[in-house]
Formats: sequence, C-alpha cells, structure tokens
Amino acid sequence: MKTLKFKLYKHKRNRHLKQTINAAGVIYNHCIALHKRYYRMWGKHLNCAKLQSHIAKLRKRNSFWQSVGSQAVQDICQRIEKAYQLFFKHNKKGVRPPGFKKVKKHKSFTLKQTGYKFLDGNRVKIGSRVYQFWKSREIEGTVKTLTIKRTPLGELFMVVVVDEGSQPEVEVKTGKIAGFDFGLRTFLTCSDGTLIESPQFFQQSSYAIKKASRQHSKKLKGSANRERARKHLVRKYEDISNRRRHWFWKLAHELTDKFDVLCFETLNLKGMQRLWGRKISDLAFGEFLQILEWVAKKKNKLVVFIDQWYPSSKTCSSCGHILENLDLSVRVWRCPSCQSINGRDENAARNIQMVGALTIGLGDVSRFETAIAV
Repeated sequence: MKTLKFKLYKHKRNRHLKQTINAAGVIYNHCIALHKRYYRMWGKHLNCAKLQSHIAKLRKRNSFWQSVGSQAVQDICQRIEKAYQLFFKHNKKGVRPPGFKKVKKHKSFTLKQTGYKFLDGNRVKIGSRVYQFWKSREIEGTVKTLTIKRTPLGELFMVVVVDEGSQPEVEVKTGKIAGFDFGLRTFLTCSDGTLIESPQFFQQSSYAIKKASRQHSKKLKGSANRERARKHLVRKYEDISNRRRHWFWKLAHELTDKFDVLCFETLNLKGMQRLWGRKISDLAFGEFLQILEWVAKKKNKLVVFIDQWYPSSKTCSSCGHILENLDLSVRVWRCPSCQSINGRDENAARNIQMVGALTIGLGDVSRFETAIAV
C-alpha cells in the first residue's frame, strides 16, 4: 500500500466539497449522540451495523446529509466503532471514548469503491462534479480509497491510497548495525560516535509565533481581521511542521542507506512531555520514529527497540558494570571497575547497539558483517 497526497486547485466549486465535509461532521456528531443515548437507555454498546442502517434511513429524509456518499457515511460509523473498541481495550490507561467535535473543525470524508472517478490528465470526478488537482506524480496501481481533507487554512487536499501489488524489491546491504540514543541537547547520538543535532524548528520561529499570536489576540472576535490573523498564525505553525517533516524524511533515508539494523530505546514520550514540555514537542521523537520505520520497511531494513527499563546510560559499555545512581546532569563518568571514561550519550548508544544485536539473535556485534554476507 502507498499513500499519495495531491492539492486541489482553488475554485468556486470547491465549496461543495467543504459543505460535504461539514455534513460529514454533522453526521459524526449525530452518531456520537446516538451511542450515548443508546448506552443510557439500554446499558449496552450500539452495534455498528445497526447504526449504519439507522443513519441510512435518516439520510433518505435529509437532503443535506445526502451530499455525503453512502460509503463515506459507512466509513464514519466504522471509525467511531474502532475508537470505541480502543476505549474498551485501553480505558484503564487513560484512553477516552470518542466525543463531539465542532463541525468547522471536522477535517475529511473518505470514499472507498465508488463515488469518484479519475479522468484524463489531472482531473477527478467526485459525485457529479469535476475537480482539478496538482498532479505531482503518476497514480500507479489500484486505487483503494480516496479521502478529501481540509486544512485549518481552508485548503483542500486529496489523499489516495494505492495498492501497488508485487514489485521487485531493491535491497542494498551495508552489513552495519548501529545503536542510537535520543537526547535533549543532541537529537541522536550514534554508537559510531556521530552526533546529529536537532535544528529545533519551533525554537527558531518562536519570535514569529509570539508576534503572530499577539496580533491575533488583539483583533475583535468575529471580525474579518481576526480571521486573517488566525490564518497568518496557522501558516507559521504549518511552516514549522513542514520543515521538521522534511528534515525527518531526509534523515531517515540517510540512516537506512548507511545501516541495515537500527537499534533504539523504547521511550515514554508522555512522561517526557510532562517533564520537559515544549522541548519534547519540538524534537518530535515519535513522529521521526514513525517515518523511520516506514522507510526501513520499504528498504528491507530492520528497526529494533530494546526494553524501556534497560539501564543503558548507567551500564559501562566496556566491562558491563552498572552504576547505582547517575544524575542527569552528569555527562561524563569514570567506570569504578575498569576505569574507562564514558560519555553519557555515546556509552548509552553502544549499549543499545549491543542489546539490539542480542535481541535479534546476532550475538557479537563484530560478527554482524559475516552474518549479513552469509
């Protein structure tokens, strides 16, 4: 499966797609209300099939709801069902059930088998209307779903999921394994001694964000000037997000080209967020790992995660001695057993590399090249 994203041309007829997204938001809120009412009356969870048949009957009597395709309505019900199943499974971990959303903040609707048709060139027919999009690449394979998404700026994007089928896989083996340690001062420390500094995009643009936010708060609520200032502020945030994501993709390709196995420590991102707040959000470790795993899968590389509670920083990578305590402010320490001097991050990266190699059954890291060659 492959996901392609295209931007739709700005046109007056795009208002129909925005109205469809609004109608999808109304249907979503109505489904949530039905779930809550059904539970109050019967003390049971509303079945997805019953919900779909009920919404289909209501849709026949409501012209506004009819702007949303039948398959898009089914997708809304299925997404709510998945959200409730996650809530039932992980409610003890703080996961909340799906709730109401503002219609203006509803983002998308999804069509599966029908309701759309790709025409010649860069045109697509959705419903009874034809729209144009920026065709930055060819759509190859079988189209599975088409999603129309609306950004906070009001721009429309078309997200297409394509099944490419069986394609010849290109494998480039380097015979190298590496461990990586995340840090607040240095984004990644590699076991070979390489340091990768984070650009800290939010910190770079903090002054522009503060200025745009201050201008937005001064405008009269409900005025056109306030809406203009809001869009200016959203553009600043989108610019930060786009630059960070571009850097993540570039870094993920560089690392997967250099190493065959990449070992990381499992992180408690929510706990780190509570401790260091905005700095963790700016580094966006979780988003980088998602991108890295996707790139590694495409290139047949392996991403390994070791146990969260393994004392990688307190263990000497030379002799294996484990310190009882190691304060976070201590960046370099001497091993009392073998007297070797260990940099905190470099030592942790080497330990993560060794444990990662043992996790996948490679044994000694130095024999990795031989295992790959065989």
